[in-house]
Amino acid sequence: MRSDHIGDYIRLSLERCGRAVKLCIGIYKIMIENQPIVKVAVVQAAPVLFDRERTVEKACDLARQASSLGAQLVLFPEAFIPAYPRGLIFGTVVGGRTSKGRDTFRSYWANAVDVPGPSTEILGQVAAELKIYLAIGVIERDSQFSRGTLYCTLLYFGPTGRLLAKHRKIKPTAAERLIWGEGDGSTLATIDTRFGTVGGLICWENYMPLARMAMYGKGVEIYLAPTADARDSWQATLRHIACEGRCFVLGCNQFVTKSMYPPDLDGIEELAGSPEVICRGGSAIISPFGDVLAGPLYDREDILFADLDMSDIARGKFDLDVTGHYSRPDLFQLVVNEKPMPPLLVKSVDES
Repeated sequence: MRSDHIGDYIRLSLERCGRAVKLCIGIYKIMIENQPIVKVAVVQAAPVLFDRERTVEKACDLARQASSLGAQLVLFPEAFIPAYPRGLIFGTVVGGRTSKGRDTFRSYWANAVDVPGPSTEILGQVAAELKIYLAIGVIERDSQFSRGTLYCTLLYFGPTGRLLAKHRKIKPTAAERLIWGEGDGSTLATIDTRFGTVGGLICWENYMPLARMAMYGKGVEIYLAPTADARDSWQATLRHIACEGRCFVLGCNQFVTKSMYPPDLDGIEELAGSPEVICRGGSAIISPFGDVLAGPLYDREDILFADLDMSDIARGKFDLDVTGHYSRPDLFQLVVNEKPMPPLLVKSVDES
């Protein structure tokens, strides 16, 4: 065979191989995009309280456990890094604060998470390693302005390791307002995944009807509800959201005992009257019809799994779509302000 014919043959063969590869990739993408089943994991565990680095390490290990059993989306509880400081009062009474309470806050602040920062880089790396979507509650330290304010934040990482979105809790509950600031509407986030739209609210934000409506209006299909609420009534809340939004709901809580707190923590004596089980858990996974798919899990650390049939979303919307055919926009409309509301706007002298 002449050399020029050999060259033509090789080029033709490569072109055919390229088309075959593209065809295989296309078929694979169609299979993935049309895959109606997704395995999710809800991690019920305690952080290494008030220790950011060791808690990040624990989160990575637990994410690997969940992924090894097939999870494509892994959810951790509210305030997992570095702690939900249940039982502590930070030395406060109405009209007064103590020096020791300020030291407790300093310890909490020192172990909070910069977003972005070294901790988010590690979490992103493990998401990329496992090729999973990872959602985790952290205490975020403001890194844009004073660095003094903490936020209760839910972070979303994609399978490439990128931080896709964050949601800052818009209304801390009761004494949480002593230690956390309020987020604005710019972080009412959802993310688009290959298996559906994922988003959610943190703990008692889910008792804000208009906040729920905002999430439904964004088309959320897998609704994340990390929490610190271990009451029996929380289960009714999860099932109500699932029925109302016709979405899967992942409720995720910690299991924490008093003995898990560091004994040398400033303010540890404030826990003297607390029971040994500080938070019993209650994590659960709920279907769009309000059926319990996994859990509720109490009194131990563990990981819940469920296979979500995403076609159940359409089945549920058949008779109830609160931002579609079951709405009355001629009577009721919701306006959501998603504009960032920074405390400081810097303008040049020639700007009006």
